[in-house]
Amino acid sequence: MFILQHYHDSEIINVGTGQDLTIKELAQLVKDIVGYRGNIVFDPAKPDGTPRKLLDVTKLTQLGWQAKIPLRQGIAGTYAWYTASAVE
Repeated sequence: MFILQHYHDSEIINVGTGQDLTIKELAQLVKDIVGYRGNIVFDPAKPDGTPRKLLDVTKLTQLGWQAKIPLRQGIAGTYAWYTASAVE
């Protein structure tokens, strides 16, 4: 809603926290939240994959937006919502 109310340009705007996180760290975070007990396996034969993702959120922060929910809490809340709605 914030972007709809405050951004009227045609260029893409990134939404994120601006905090660096490796793909491995993100995978481990999701694993912990969902209670997955298996191993996370990376394929070293494919080293050209993106090892990390960090969005440039300069435009967004210049508009006055900042994340209010930490990543762990957001993923946990989304997972809880999804599992609750999947049961219905």
